[in-house]
Amino acid sequence: QGQLVESGGGLVQAGDSLRLSCAASGRTFSGLAFSTYIVGWFRQPPGKDREFVAVTSWTGDSSAYADSVKGRFTISRDNAKAMVYLQMNSLNSEDTAVYFCAARADVNLVNTPSAFNYWGQGTQVTVSS
Repeated sequence: QGQLVESGGGLVQAGDSLRLSCAASGRTFSGLAFSTYIVGWFRQPPGKDREFVAVTSWTGDSSAYADSVKGRFTISRDNAKAMVYLQMNSLNSEDTAVYFCAARADVNLVNTPSAFNYWGQGTQVTVSS
């Protein structure tokens, strides 16, 4: 079994920064196993579908971003700690959403929510203008 838990969300003002964390635990992600999963961040704005934000490769050397967050958000991971982070800068009201981290055992970067097997419960990010 594997679990993902997000943290770091909150209420901020436009232009502020936040860092989200995703902690992986359980047998599925124990030891070196976590480093064989790509991990993505997705978000679901109010009344909208879940959308891709960013994804990182096994080692963190490769990543991909949605056009809407490129240059503002940075995804990173620490496999020794089984953690993935999302640094969000220059936040605006359109970034308001519930943010989820998700994991998939794959070597290729994927940005489709349905392709990910493990999901966290989400953390709310609200940006006031």
